[in-house]
Amino acid sequence: MTELPDDVEQLKAMLLQLQQEKQAQAEEIIELKSTVQLLTEQLNLSKSKRFASQSEKYPKGTFNEAEQQNKPASKHHKKGRKPLPDTLERETRVHTLNAPHCDCCGGAMHECGSDTSEELKIIPQKVSVIRHQRTKYACRICEKTALQSQIITAPKPASMIPRSIASPETLAAVATAKYVDALPLYRQVDILKRADIDISRGTLANWCVQLGAKVNVLVDAMKQHLLDESLVCADETTVQVLDEPDRAATSKSYMWVYRSGEFASNPVVIYDYQPSRAQTCPKGFLGDYSGYLLCDGYKAYEGLKQVTLAGCMAHARRKFTDAQKAQPKGKSGRAEKALGYIGKLYGVESQSKILSADKRHQHRQEKAKPILAEFHTWLKESQEKVLPKSLIGKAINYTLNQWDKLTTYLEDGNISIDNNVTERDIRPFTTGRKNWLFSKSVAGAEASANLYSIVMTCRANDINPYYYFLHLFRELPTRVPGADLSDLLPWNVNFSEAE
Repeated sequence: MTELPDDVEQLKAMLLQLQQEKQAQAEEIIELKSTVQLLTEQLNLSKSKRFASQSEKYPKGTFNEAEQQNKPASKHHKKGRKPLPDTLERETRVHTLNAPHCDCCGGAMHECGSDTSEELKIIPQKVSVIRHQRTKYACRICEKTALQSQIITAPKPASMIPRSIASPETLAAVATAKYVDALPLYRQVDILKRADIDISRGTLANWCVQLGAKVNVLVDAMKQHLLDESLVCADETTVQVLDEPDRAATSKSYMWVYRSGEFASNPVVIYDYQPSRAQTCPKGFLGDYSGYLLCDGYKAYEGLKQVTLAGCMAHARRKFTDAQKAQPKGKSGRAEKALGYIGKLYGVESQSKILSADKRHQHRQEKAKPILAEFHTWLKESQEKVLPKSLIGKAINYTLNQWDKLTTYLEDGNISIDNNVTERDIRPFTTGRKNWLFSKSVAGAEASANLYSIVMTCRANDINPYYYFLHLFRELPTRVPGADLSDLLPWNVNFSEAE
């Protein structure tokens, strides 16, 4: 054993050094434990995202009893085959017996009724040709008396793309296949080749670009309708454009999506292509708009001083769901508690969806406001008990930082608790993006934005996009520049008369 010095001051110095080393080791151990906990959370979350079901739903437990009350029965559990739509064309095939006789007595049998069943008949894409035979007219008098005779020709119907071989039906089919069914143009080329129709991918792309440019006047009318509403929802997703001026082909561009609120009677969805995610993008689109803007916590929206921001509770819930997935199996804790509060809030929303805006506002004040107050108190208490860098810490801090926006929906019954309706309207674009990967040019991206705007607005209003495209491509070429297009807005078209 090392001999200790007799000097008291030296002993004090050695003791102080040992204490400092022990404290440093304790702090290092605490830091290492925190690091291990954070890394374990990240590993558990990564495993969950890779192998588990991608859902924000969590197991039924103590805190979600509000969601179990008055829950409507799911429509998807009805048994039996759904009848085929009455709108489908029907052909009747009668099946008879030749001289039927009775097996018992051998006597002739007579008709006493019929048994009816239906089969679905699907014919692959039908391709045909419209031949325009334009009659010419000449003047008999001028033919006899004048040096030359005037000849006039009956005009063809106005076309979206003059001098092309594409009829309104063809253009509607191509646009629907690409922007509704996410069918890339090269696959459409292959489908046409099976009918011995040789149309290049470049030609189809050119048709889409021209269509997107020409429907811009209608999209502007839809945008004006959107900005006249008291609530606009916003979100954005990436898109790659190869030929952008002064930018690399690998640069990220964005499709911004603006939408009417969930409870709007005539909802509008507008896609807006922009080369960046800067604050100038929503500011340029919204202009002087001064209503509510429902969005996520992206900082670009913070600078829009003229609007009142409403937050998305689904984003907060998603962070608590990640924290729940990251915790060790079999353990329950703060993530479940937070999800329980949020589940109660969604339970209130499920009860109020069928109410009018005023009654929904009143219902939220009575039911949701006390839950939010209790939730906020719990968040403040829990904030001091968790690691700020842990997933549960990040979820709590995010929710508290967004609290004023997350509770804005209490002010107006037209505001939704979350922005899921806009995220659902982005999903068809992201599905298509997986198939066609990128836009070749800025003109192509802008054309896609306009055509997706029409498709998603049709879907929001329960309108068949193909029939709307068909009507639009027949009618729009007949309108003069600057004409009123309100009768062409999707919810104003009477398709029974349009046919």
